[in-house]
Amino acid sequence: IAHSVTLILATLNVLNPPARIIEPAIALSIVFVGAHSLFASREKRDLRLIFAFCFGFIHGFGFANVLREMNLPRAALGWSLFSFNLGVEIGQACIVLTVAPLLALAHQRNALLGQRIVTASSVCVVLAGAFWFVQRVI
Repeated sequence: IAHSVTLILATLNVLNPPARIIEPAIALSIVFVGAHSLFASREKRDLRLIFAFCFGFIHGFGFANVLREMNLPRAALGWSLFSFNLGVEIGQACIVLTVAPLLALAHQRNALLGQRIVTASSVCVVLAGAFWFVQRVI
C-alpha cells in the first residue's frame, strides 16, 4: 500500500524528492531489512509491519522515477500507474509464494538448516544493499 501511495504522489508531481536522496535511501532500507532479519529474534516486539510500510514508502518514490524516465503520455498515466503497480505486486507475490514454502519446508525438515539459510540470505541482502548504497553515493 505504501509504495502505491508514494508512486502515485511522485508520478503526479505532488511529492517528488530528488533521486539522489531516494536511491541511496532505497539501498539503506535493503541493508536495514537484512540486518533486522539477522537480529530480530533479540527484539521483544515484532516491527516487521512498520518496516514493510516504511520500505514501501521509500521504494514507491524509486518506482516513480522509473515511470518518469519512460516519458509516458499524460493520457496513459492512469493505466500506466495501474499496470506498473500490478506488475510489482505480482512480482512480489511470485517471490513470496516461491521462497516462503521452500524456507518453511527446510525449517520443518531441519530447523538448524532453515535458520542457516535465513541467516545466509540475510547476510547476502545486507551486502547487496551496502554495495548498492556505495554505488549510488560514489
